[in-house]
Amino acid sequence: MSPRTVITHPNTLLRTPAELVDASDISSVEIQQLIDDLIETMKKENGIGIAAPQVGISKRVIIVDTGNGPEAFINPLIVSRSFRKGHFVEEGCLSVPGVWGYVTRNKSVKIRAFNSQGEAISRKVRDVTSVIFQHEIDHLDGVLFIDKVDTYTRHPRM
Repeated sequence: MSPRTVITHPNTLLRTPAELVDASDISSVEIQQLIDDLIETMKKENGIGIAAPQVGISKRVIIVDTGNGPEAFINPLIVSRSFRKGHFVEEGCLSVPGVWGYVTRNKSVKIRAFNSQGEAISRKVRDVTSVIFQHEIDHLDGVLFIDKVDTYTRHPRM
């Protein structure tokens, strides 16, 4: 395991939708190494979530610290969203250093994905954890939080 370099905006890889991981590849050395490296990178950068595109890898893999330590979610998909929305946490991003702001997000979401063992999982998350999932899944679609910021709280040009 070794941390990878986080790429930063305006790198075009951050704007490219990531490729699905074939279910038969989840147990491959390549994907398992990517998961380990993403966890190490997130820890090194003091993050609470990271997506493979942030290290220049176009794969639909995210790591989220759900409060019980970092977990991998492969091909994550939001299958339902709460009606209630709001600004639940000030957001920042490892790929957009020095910028923070509020984004309107759903209070809760239901996620389907594969875990690192290739098992299909479903999870309903709320509040801050919901924000992390929405933020990281946006990365997989080539969307950055700065595309959705309602109010900047910290910005280098402020």
